[in-house]
Amino acid sequence: MKTIKSYFGLSVLMLIIVLSACNKSQTFEKVDDMVAASTKNVEFITAEDLKVKIDSMDAFNLIDVREPKEFYHGYIPGSVSIPRGVLEFRIANEDFWMNEGLYLPEKDELFIIVCKKGSRSVLAAESLKKLGYKNVLVLDGGWKKWELTYPLLFEKDLDALGGHEEVEEVGGC
Repeated sequence: MKTIKSYFGLSVLMLIIVLSACNKSQTFEKVDDMVAASTKNVEFITAEDLKVKIDSMDAFNLIDVREPKEFYHGYIPGSVSIPRGVLEFRIANEDFWMNEGLYLPEKDELFIIVCKKGSRSVLAAESLKKLGYKNVLVLDGGWKKWELTYPLLFEKDLDALGGHEEVEEVGGC
C-alpha cells in the first residue's frame, strides 16, 4: 500500500513538472531567433505555386503585411494590405473587409501571407494560427522573390494612380 502511494505521488509530481514546462512562454535574445522558432510552425508556398493559384483563379486570401509605404510602391495583384502591426485587429473586423469591398473571410479559408522577404510573414502566420485560422501559408522569399520571379506581374506605384492618401503614422493600437 505504501508503495502504491509512493508511485501515485511520484506520478502526480512528474505530471506537474511536465505540464508546467509546457506552459512556459519562450523568450528570445534577438528577433531572428523568434522568426527561426516561428518558421517551424508555419508552411510555405513558392512564388511559382502562388502564380498557378492566381492563374487558375483559386479562391484564397492574399494578405500583404508590409507597411503601407512599402505596399503602394509595388504589390501582388489581388493582395490586401494589412500591416503586421494591426493584423490581429483587422483580420476579423467586418468593417475593414467591407471597406476593402470584400467579405469577412472564414477561419478555414486559405490565407497566403506576404511581406518583403518572409520574416514578418512568418510571425503574422503564426499569429493567425493562434487566432484559429487553420489554412495559412507564407510566400517563401516574400515580395522580393515574387518581384524577381515575375517582374512584369505586379502592380506598382499605386500612389501615382491616386486613391492613396499619405497617413501620418501614430503609435499604439
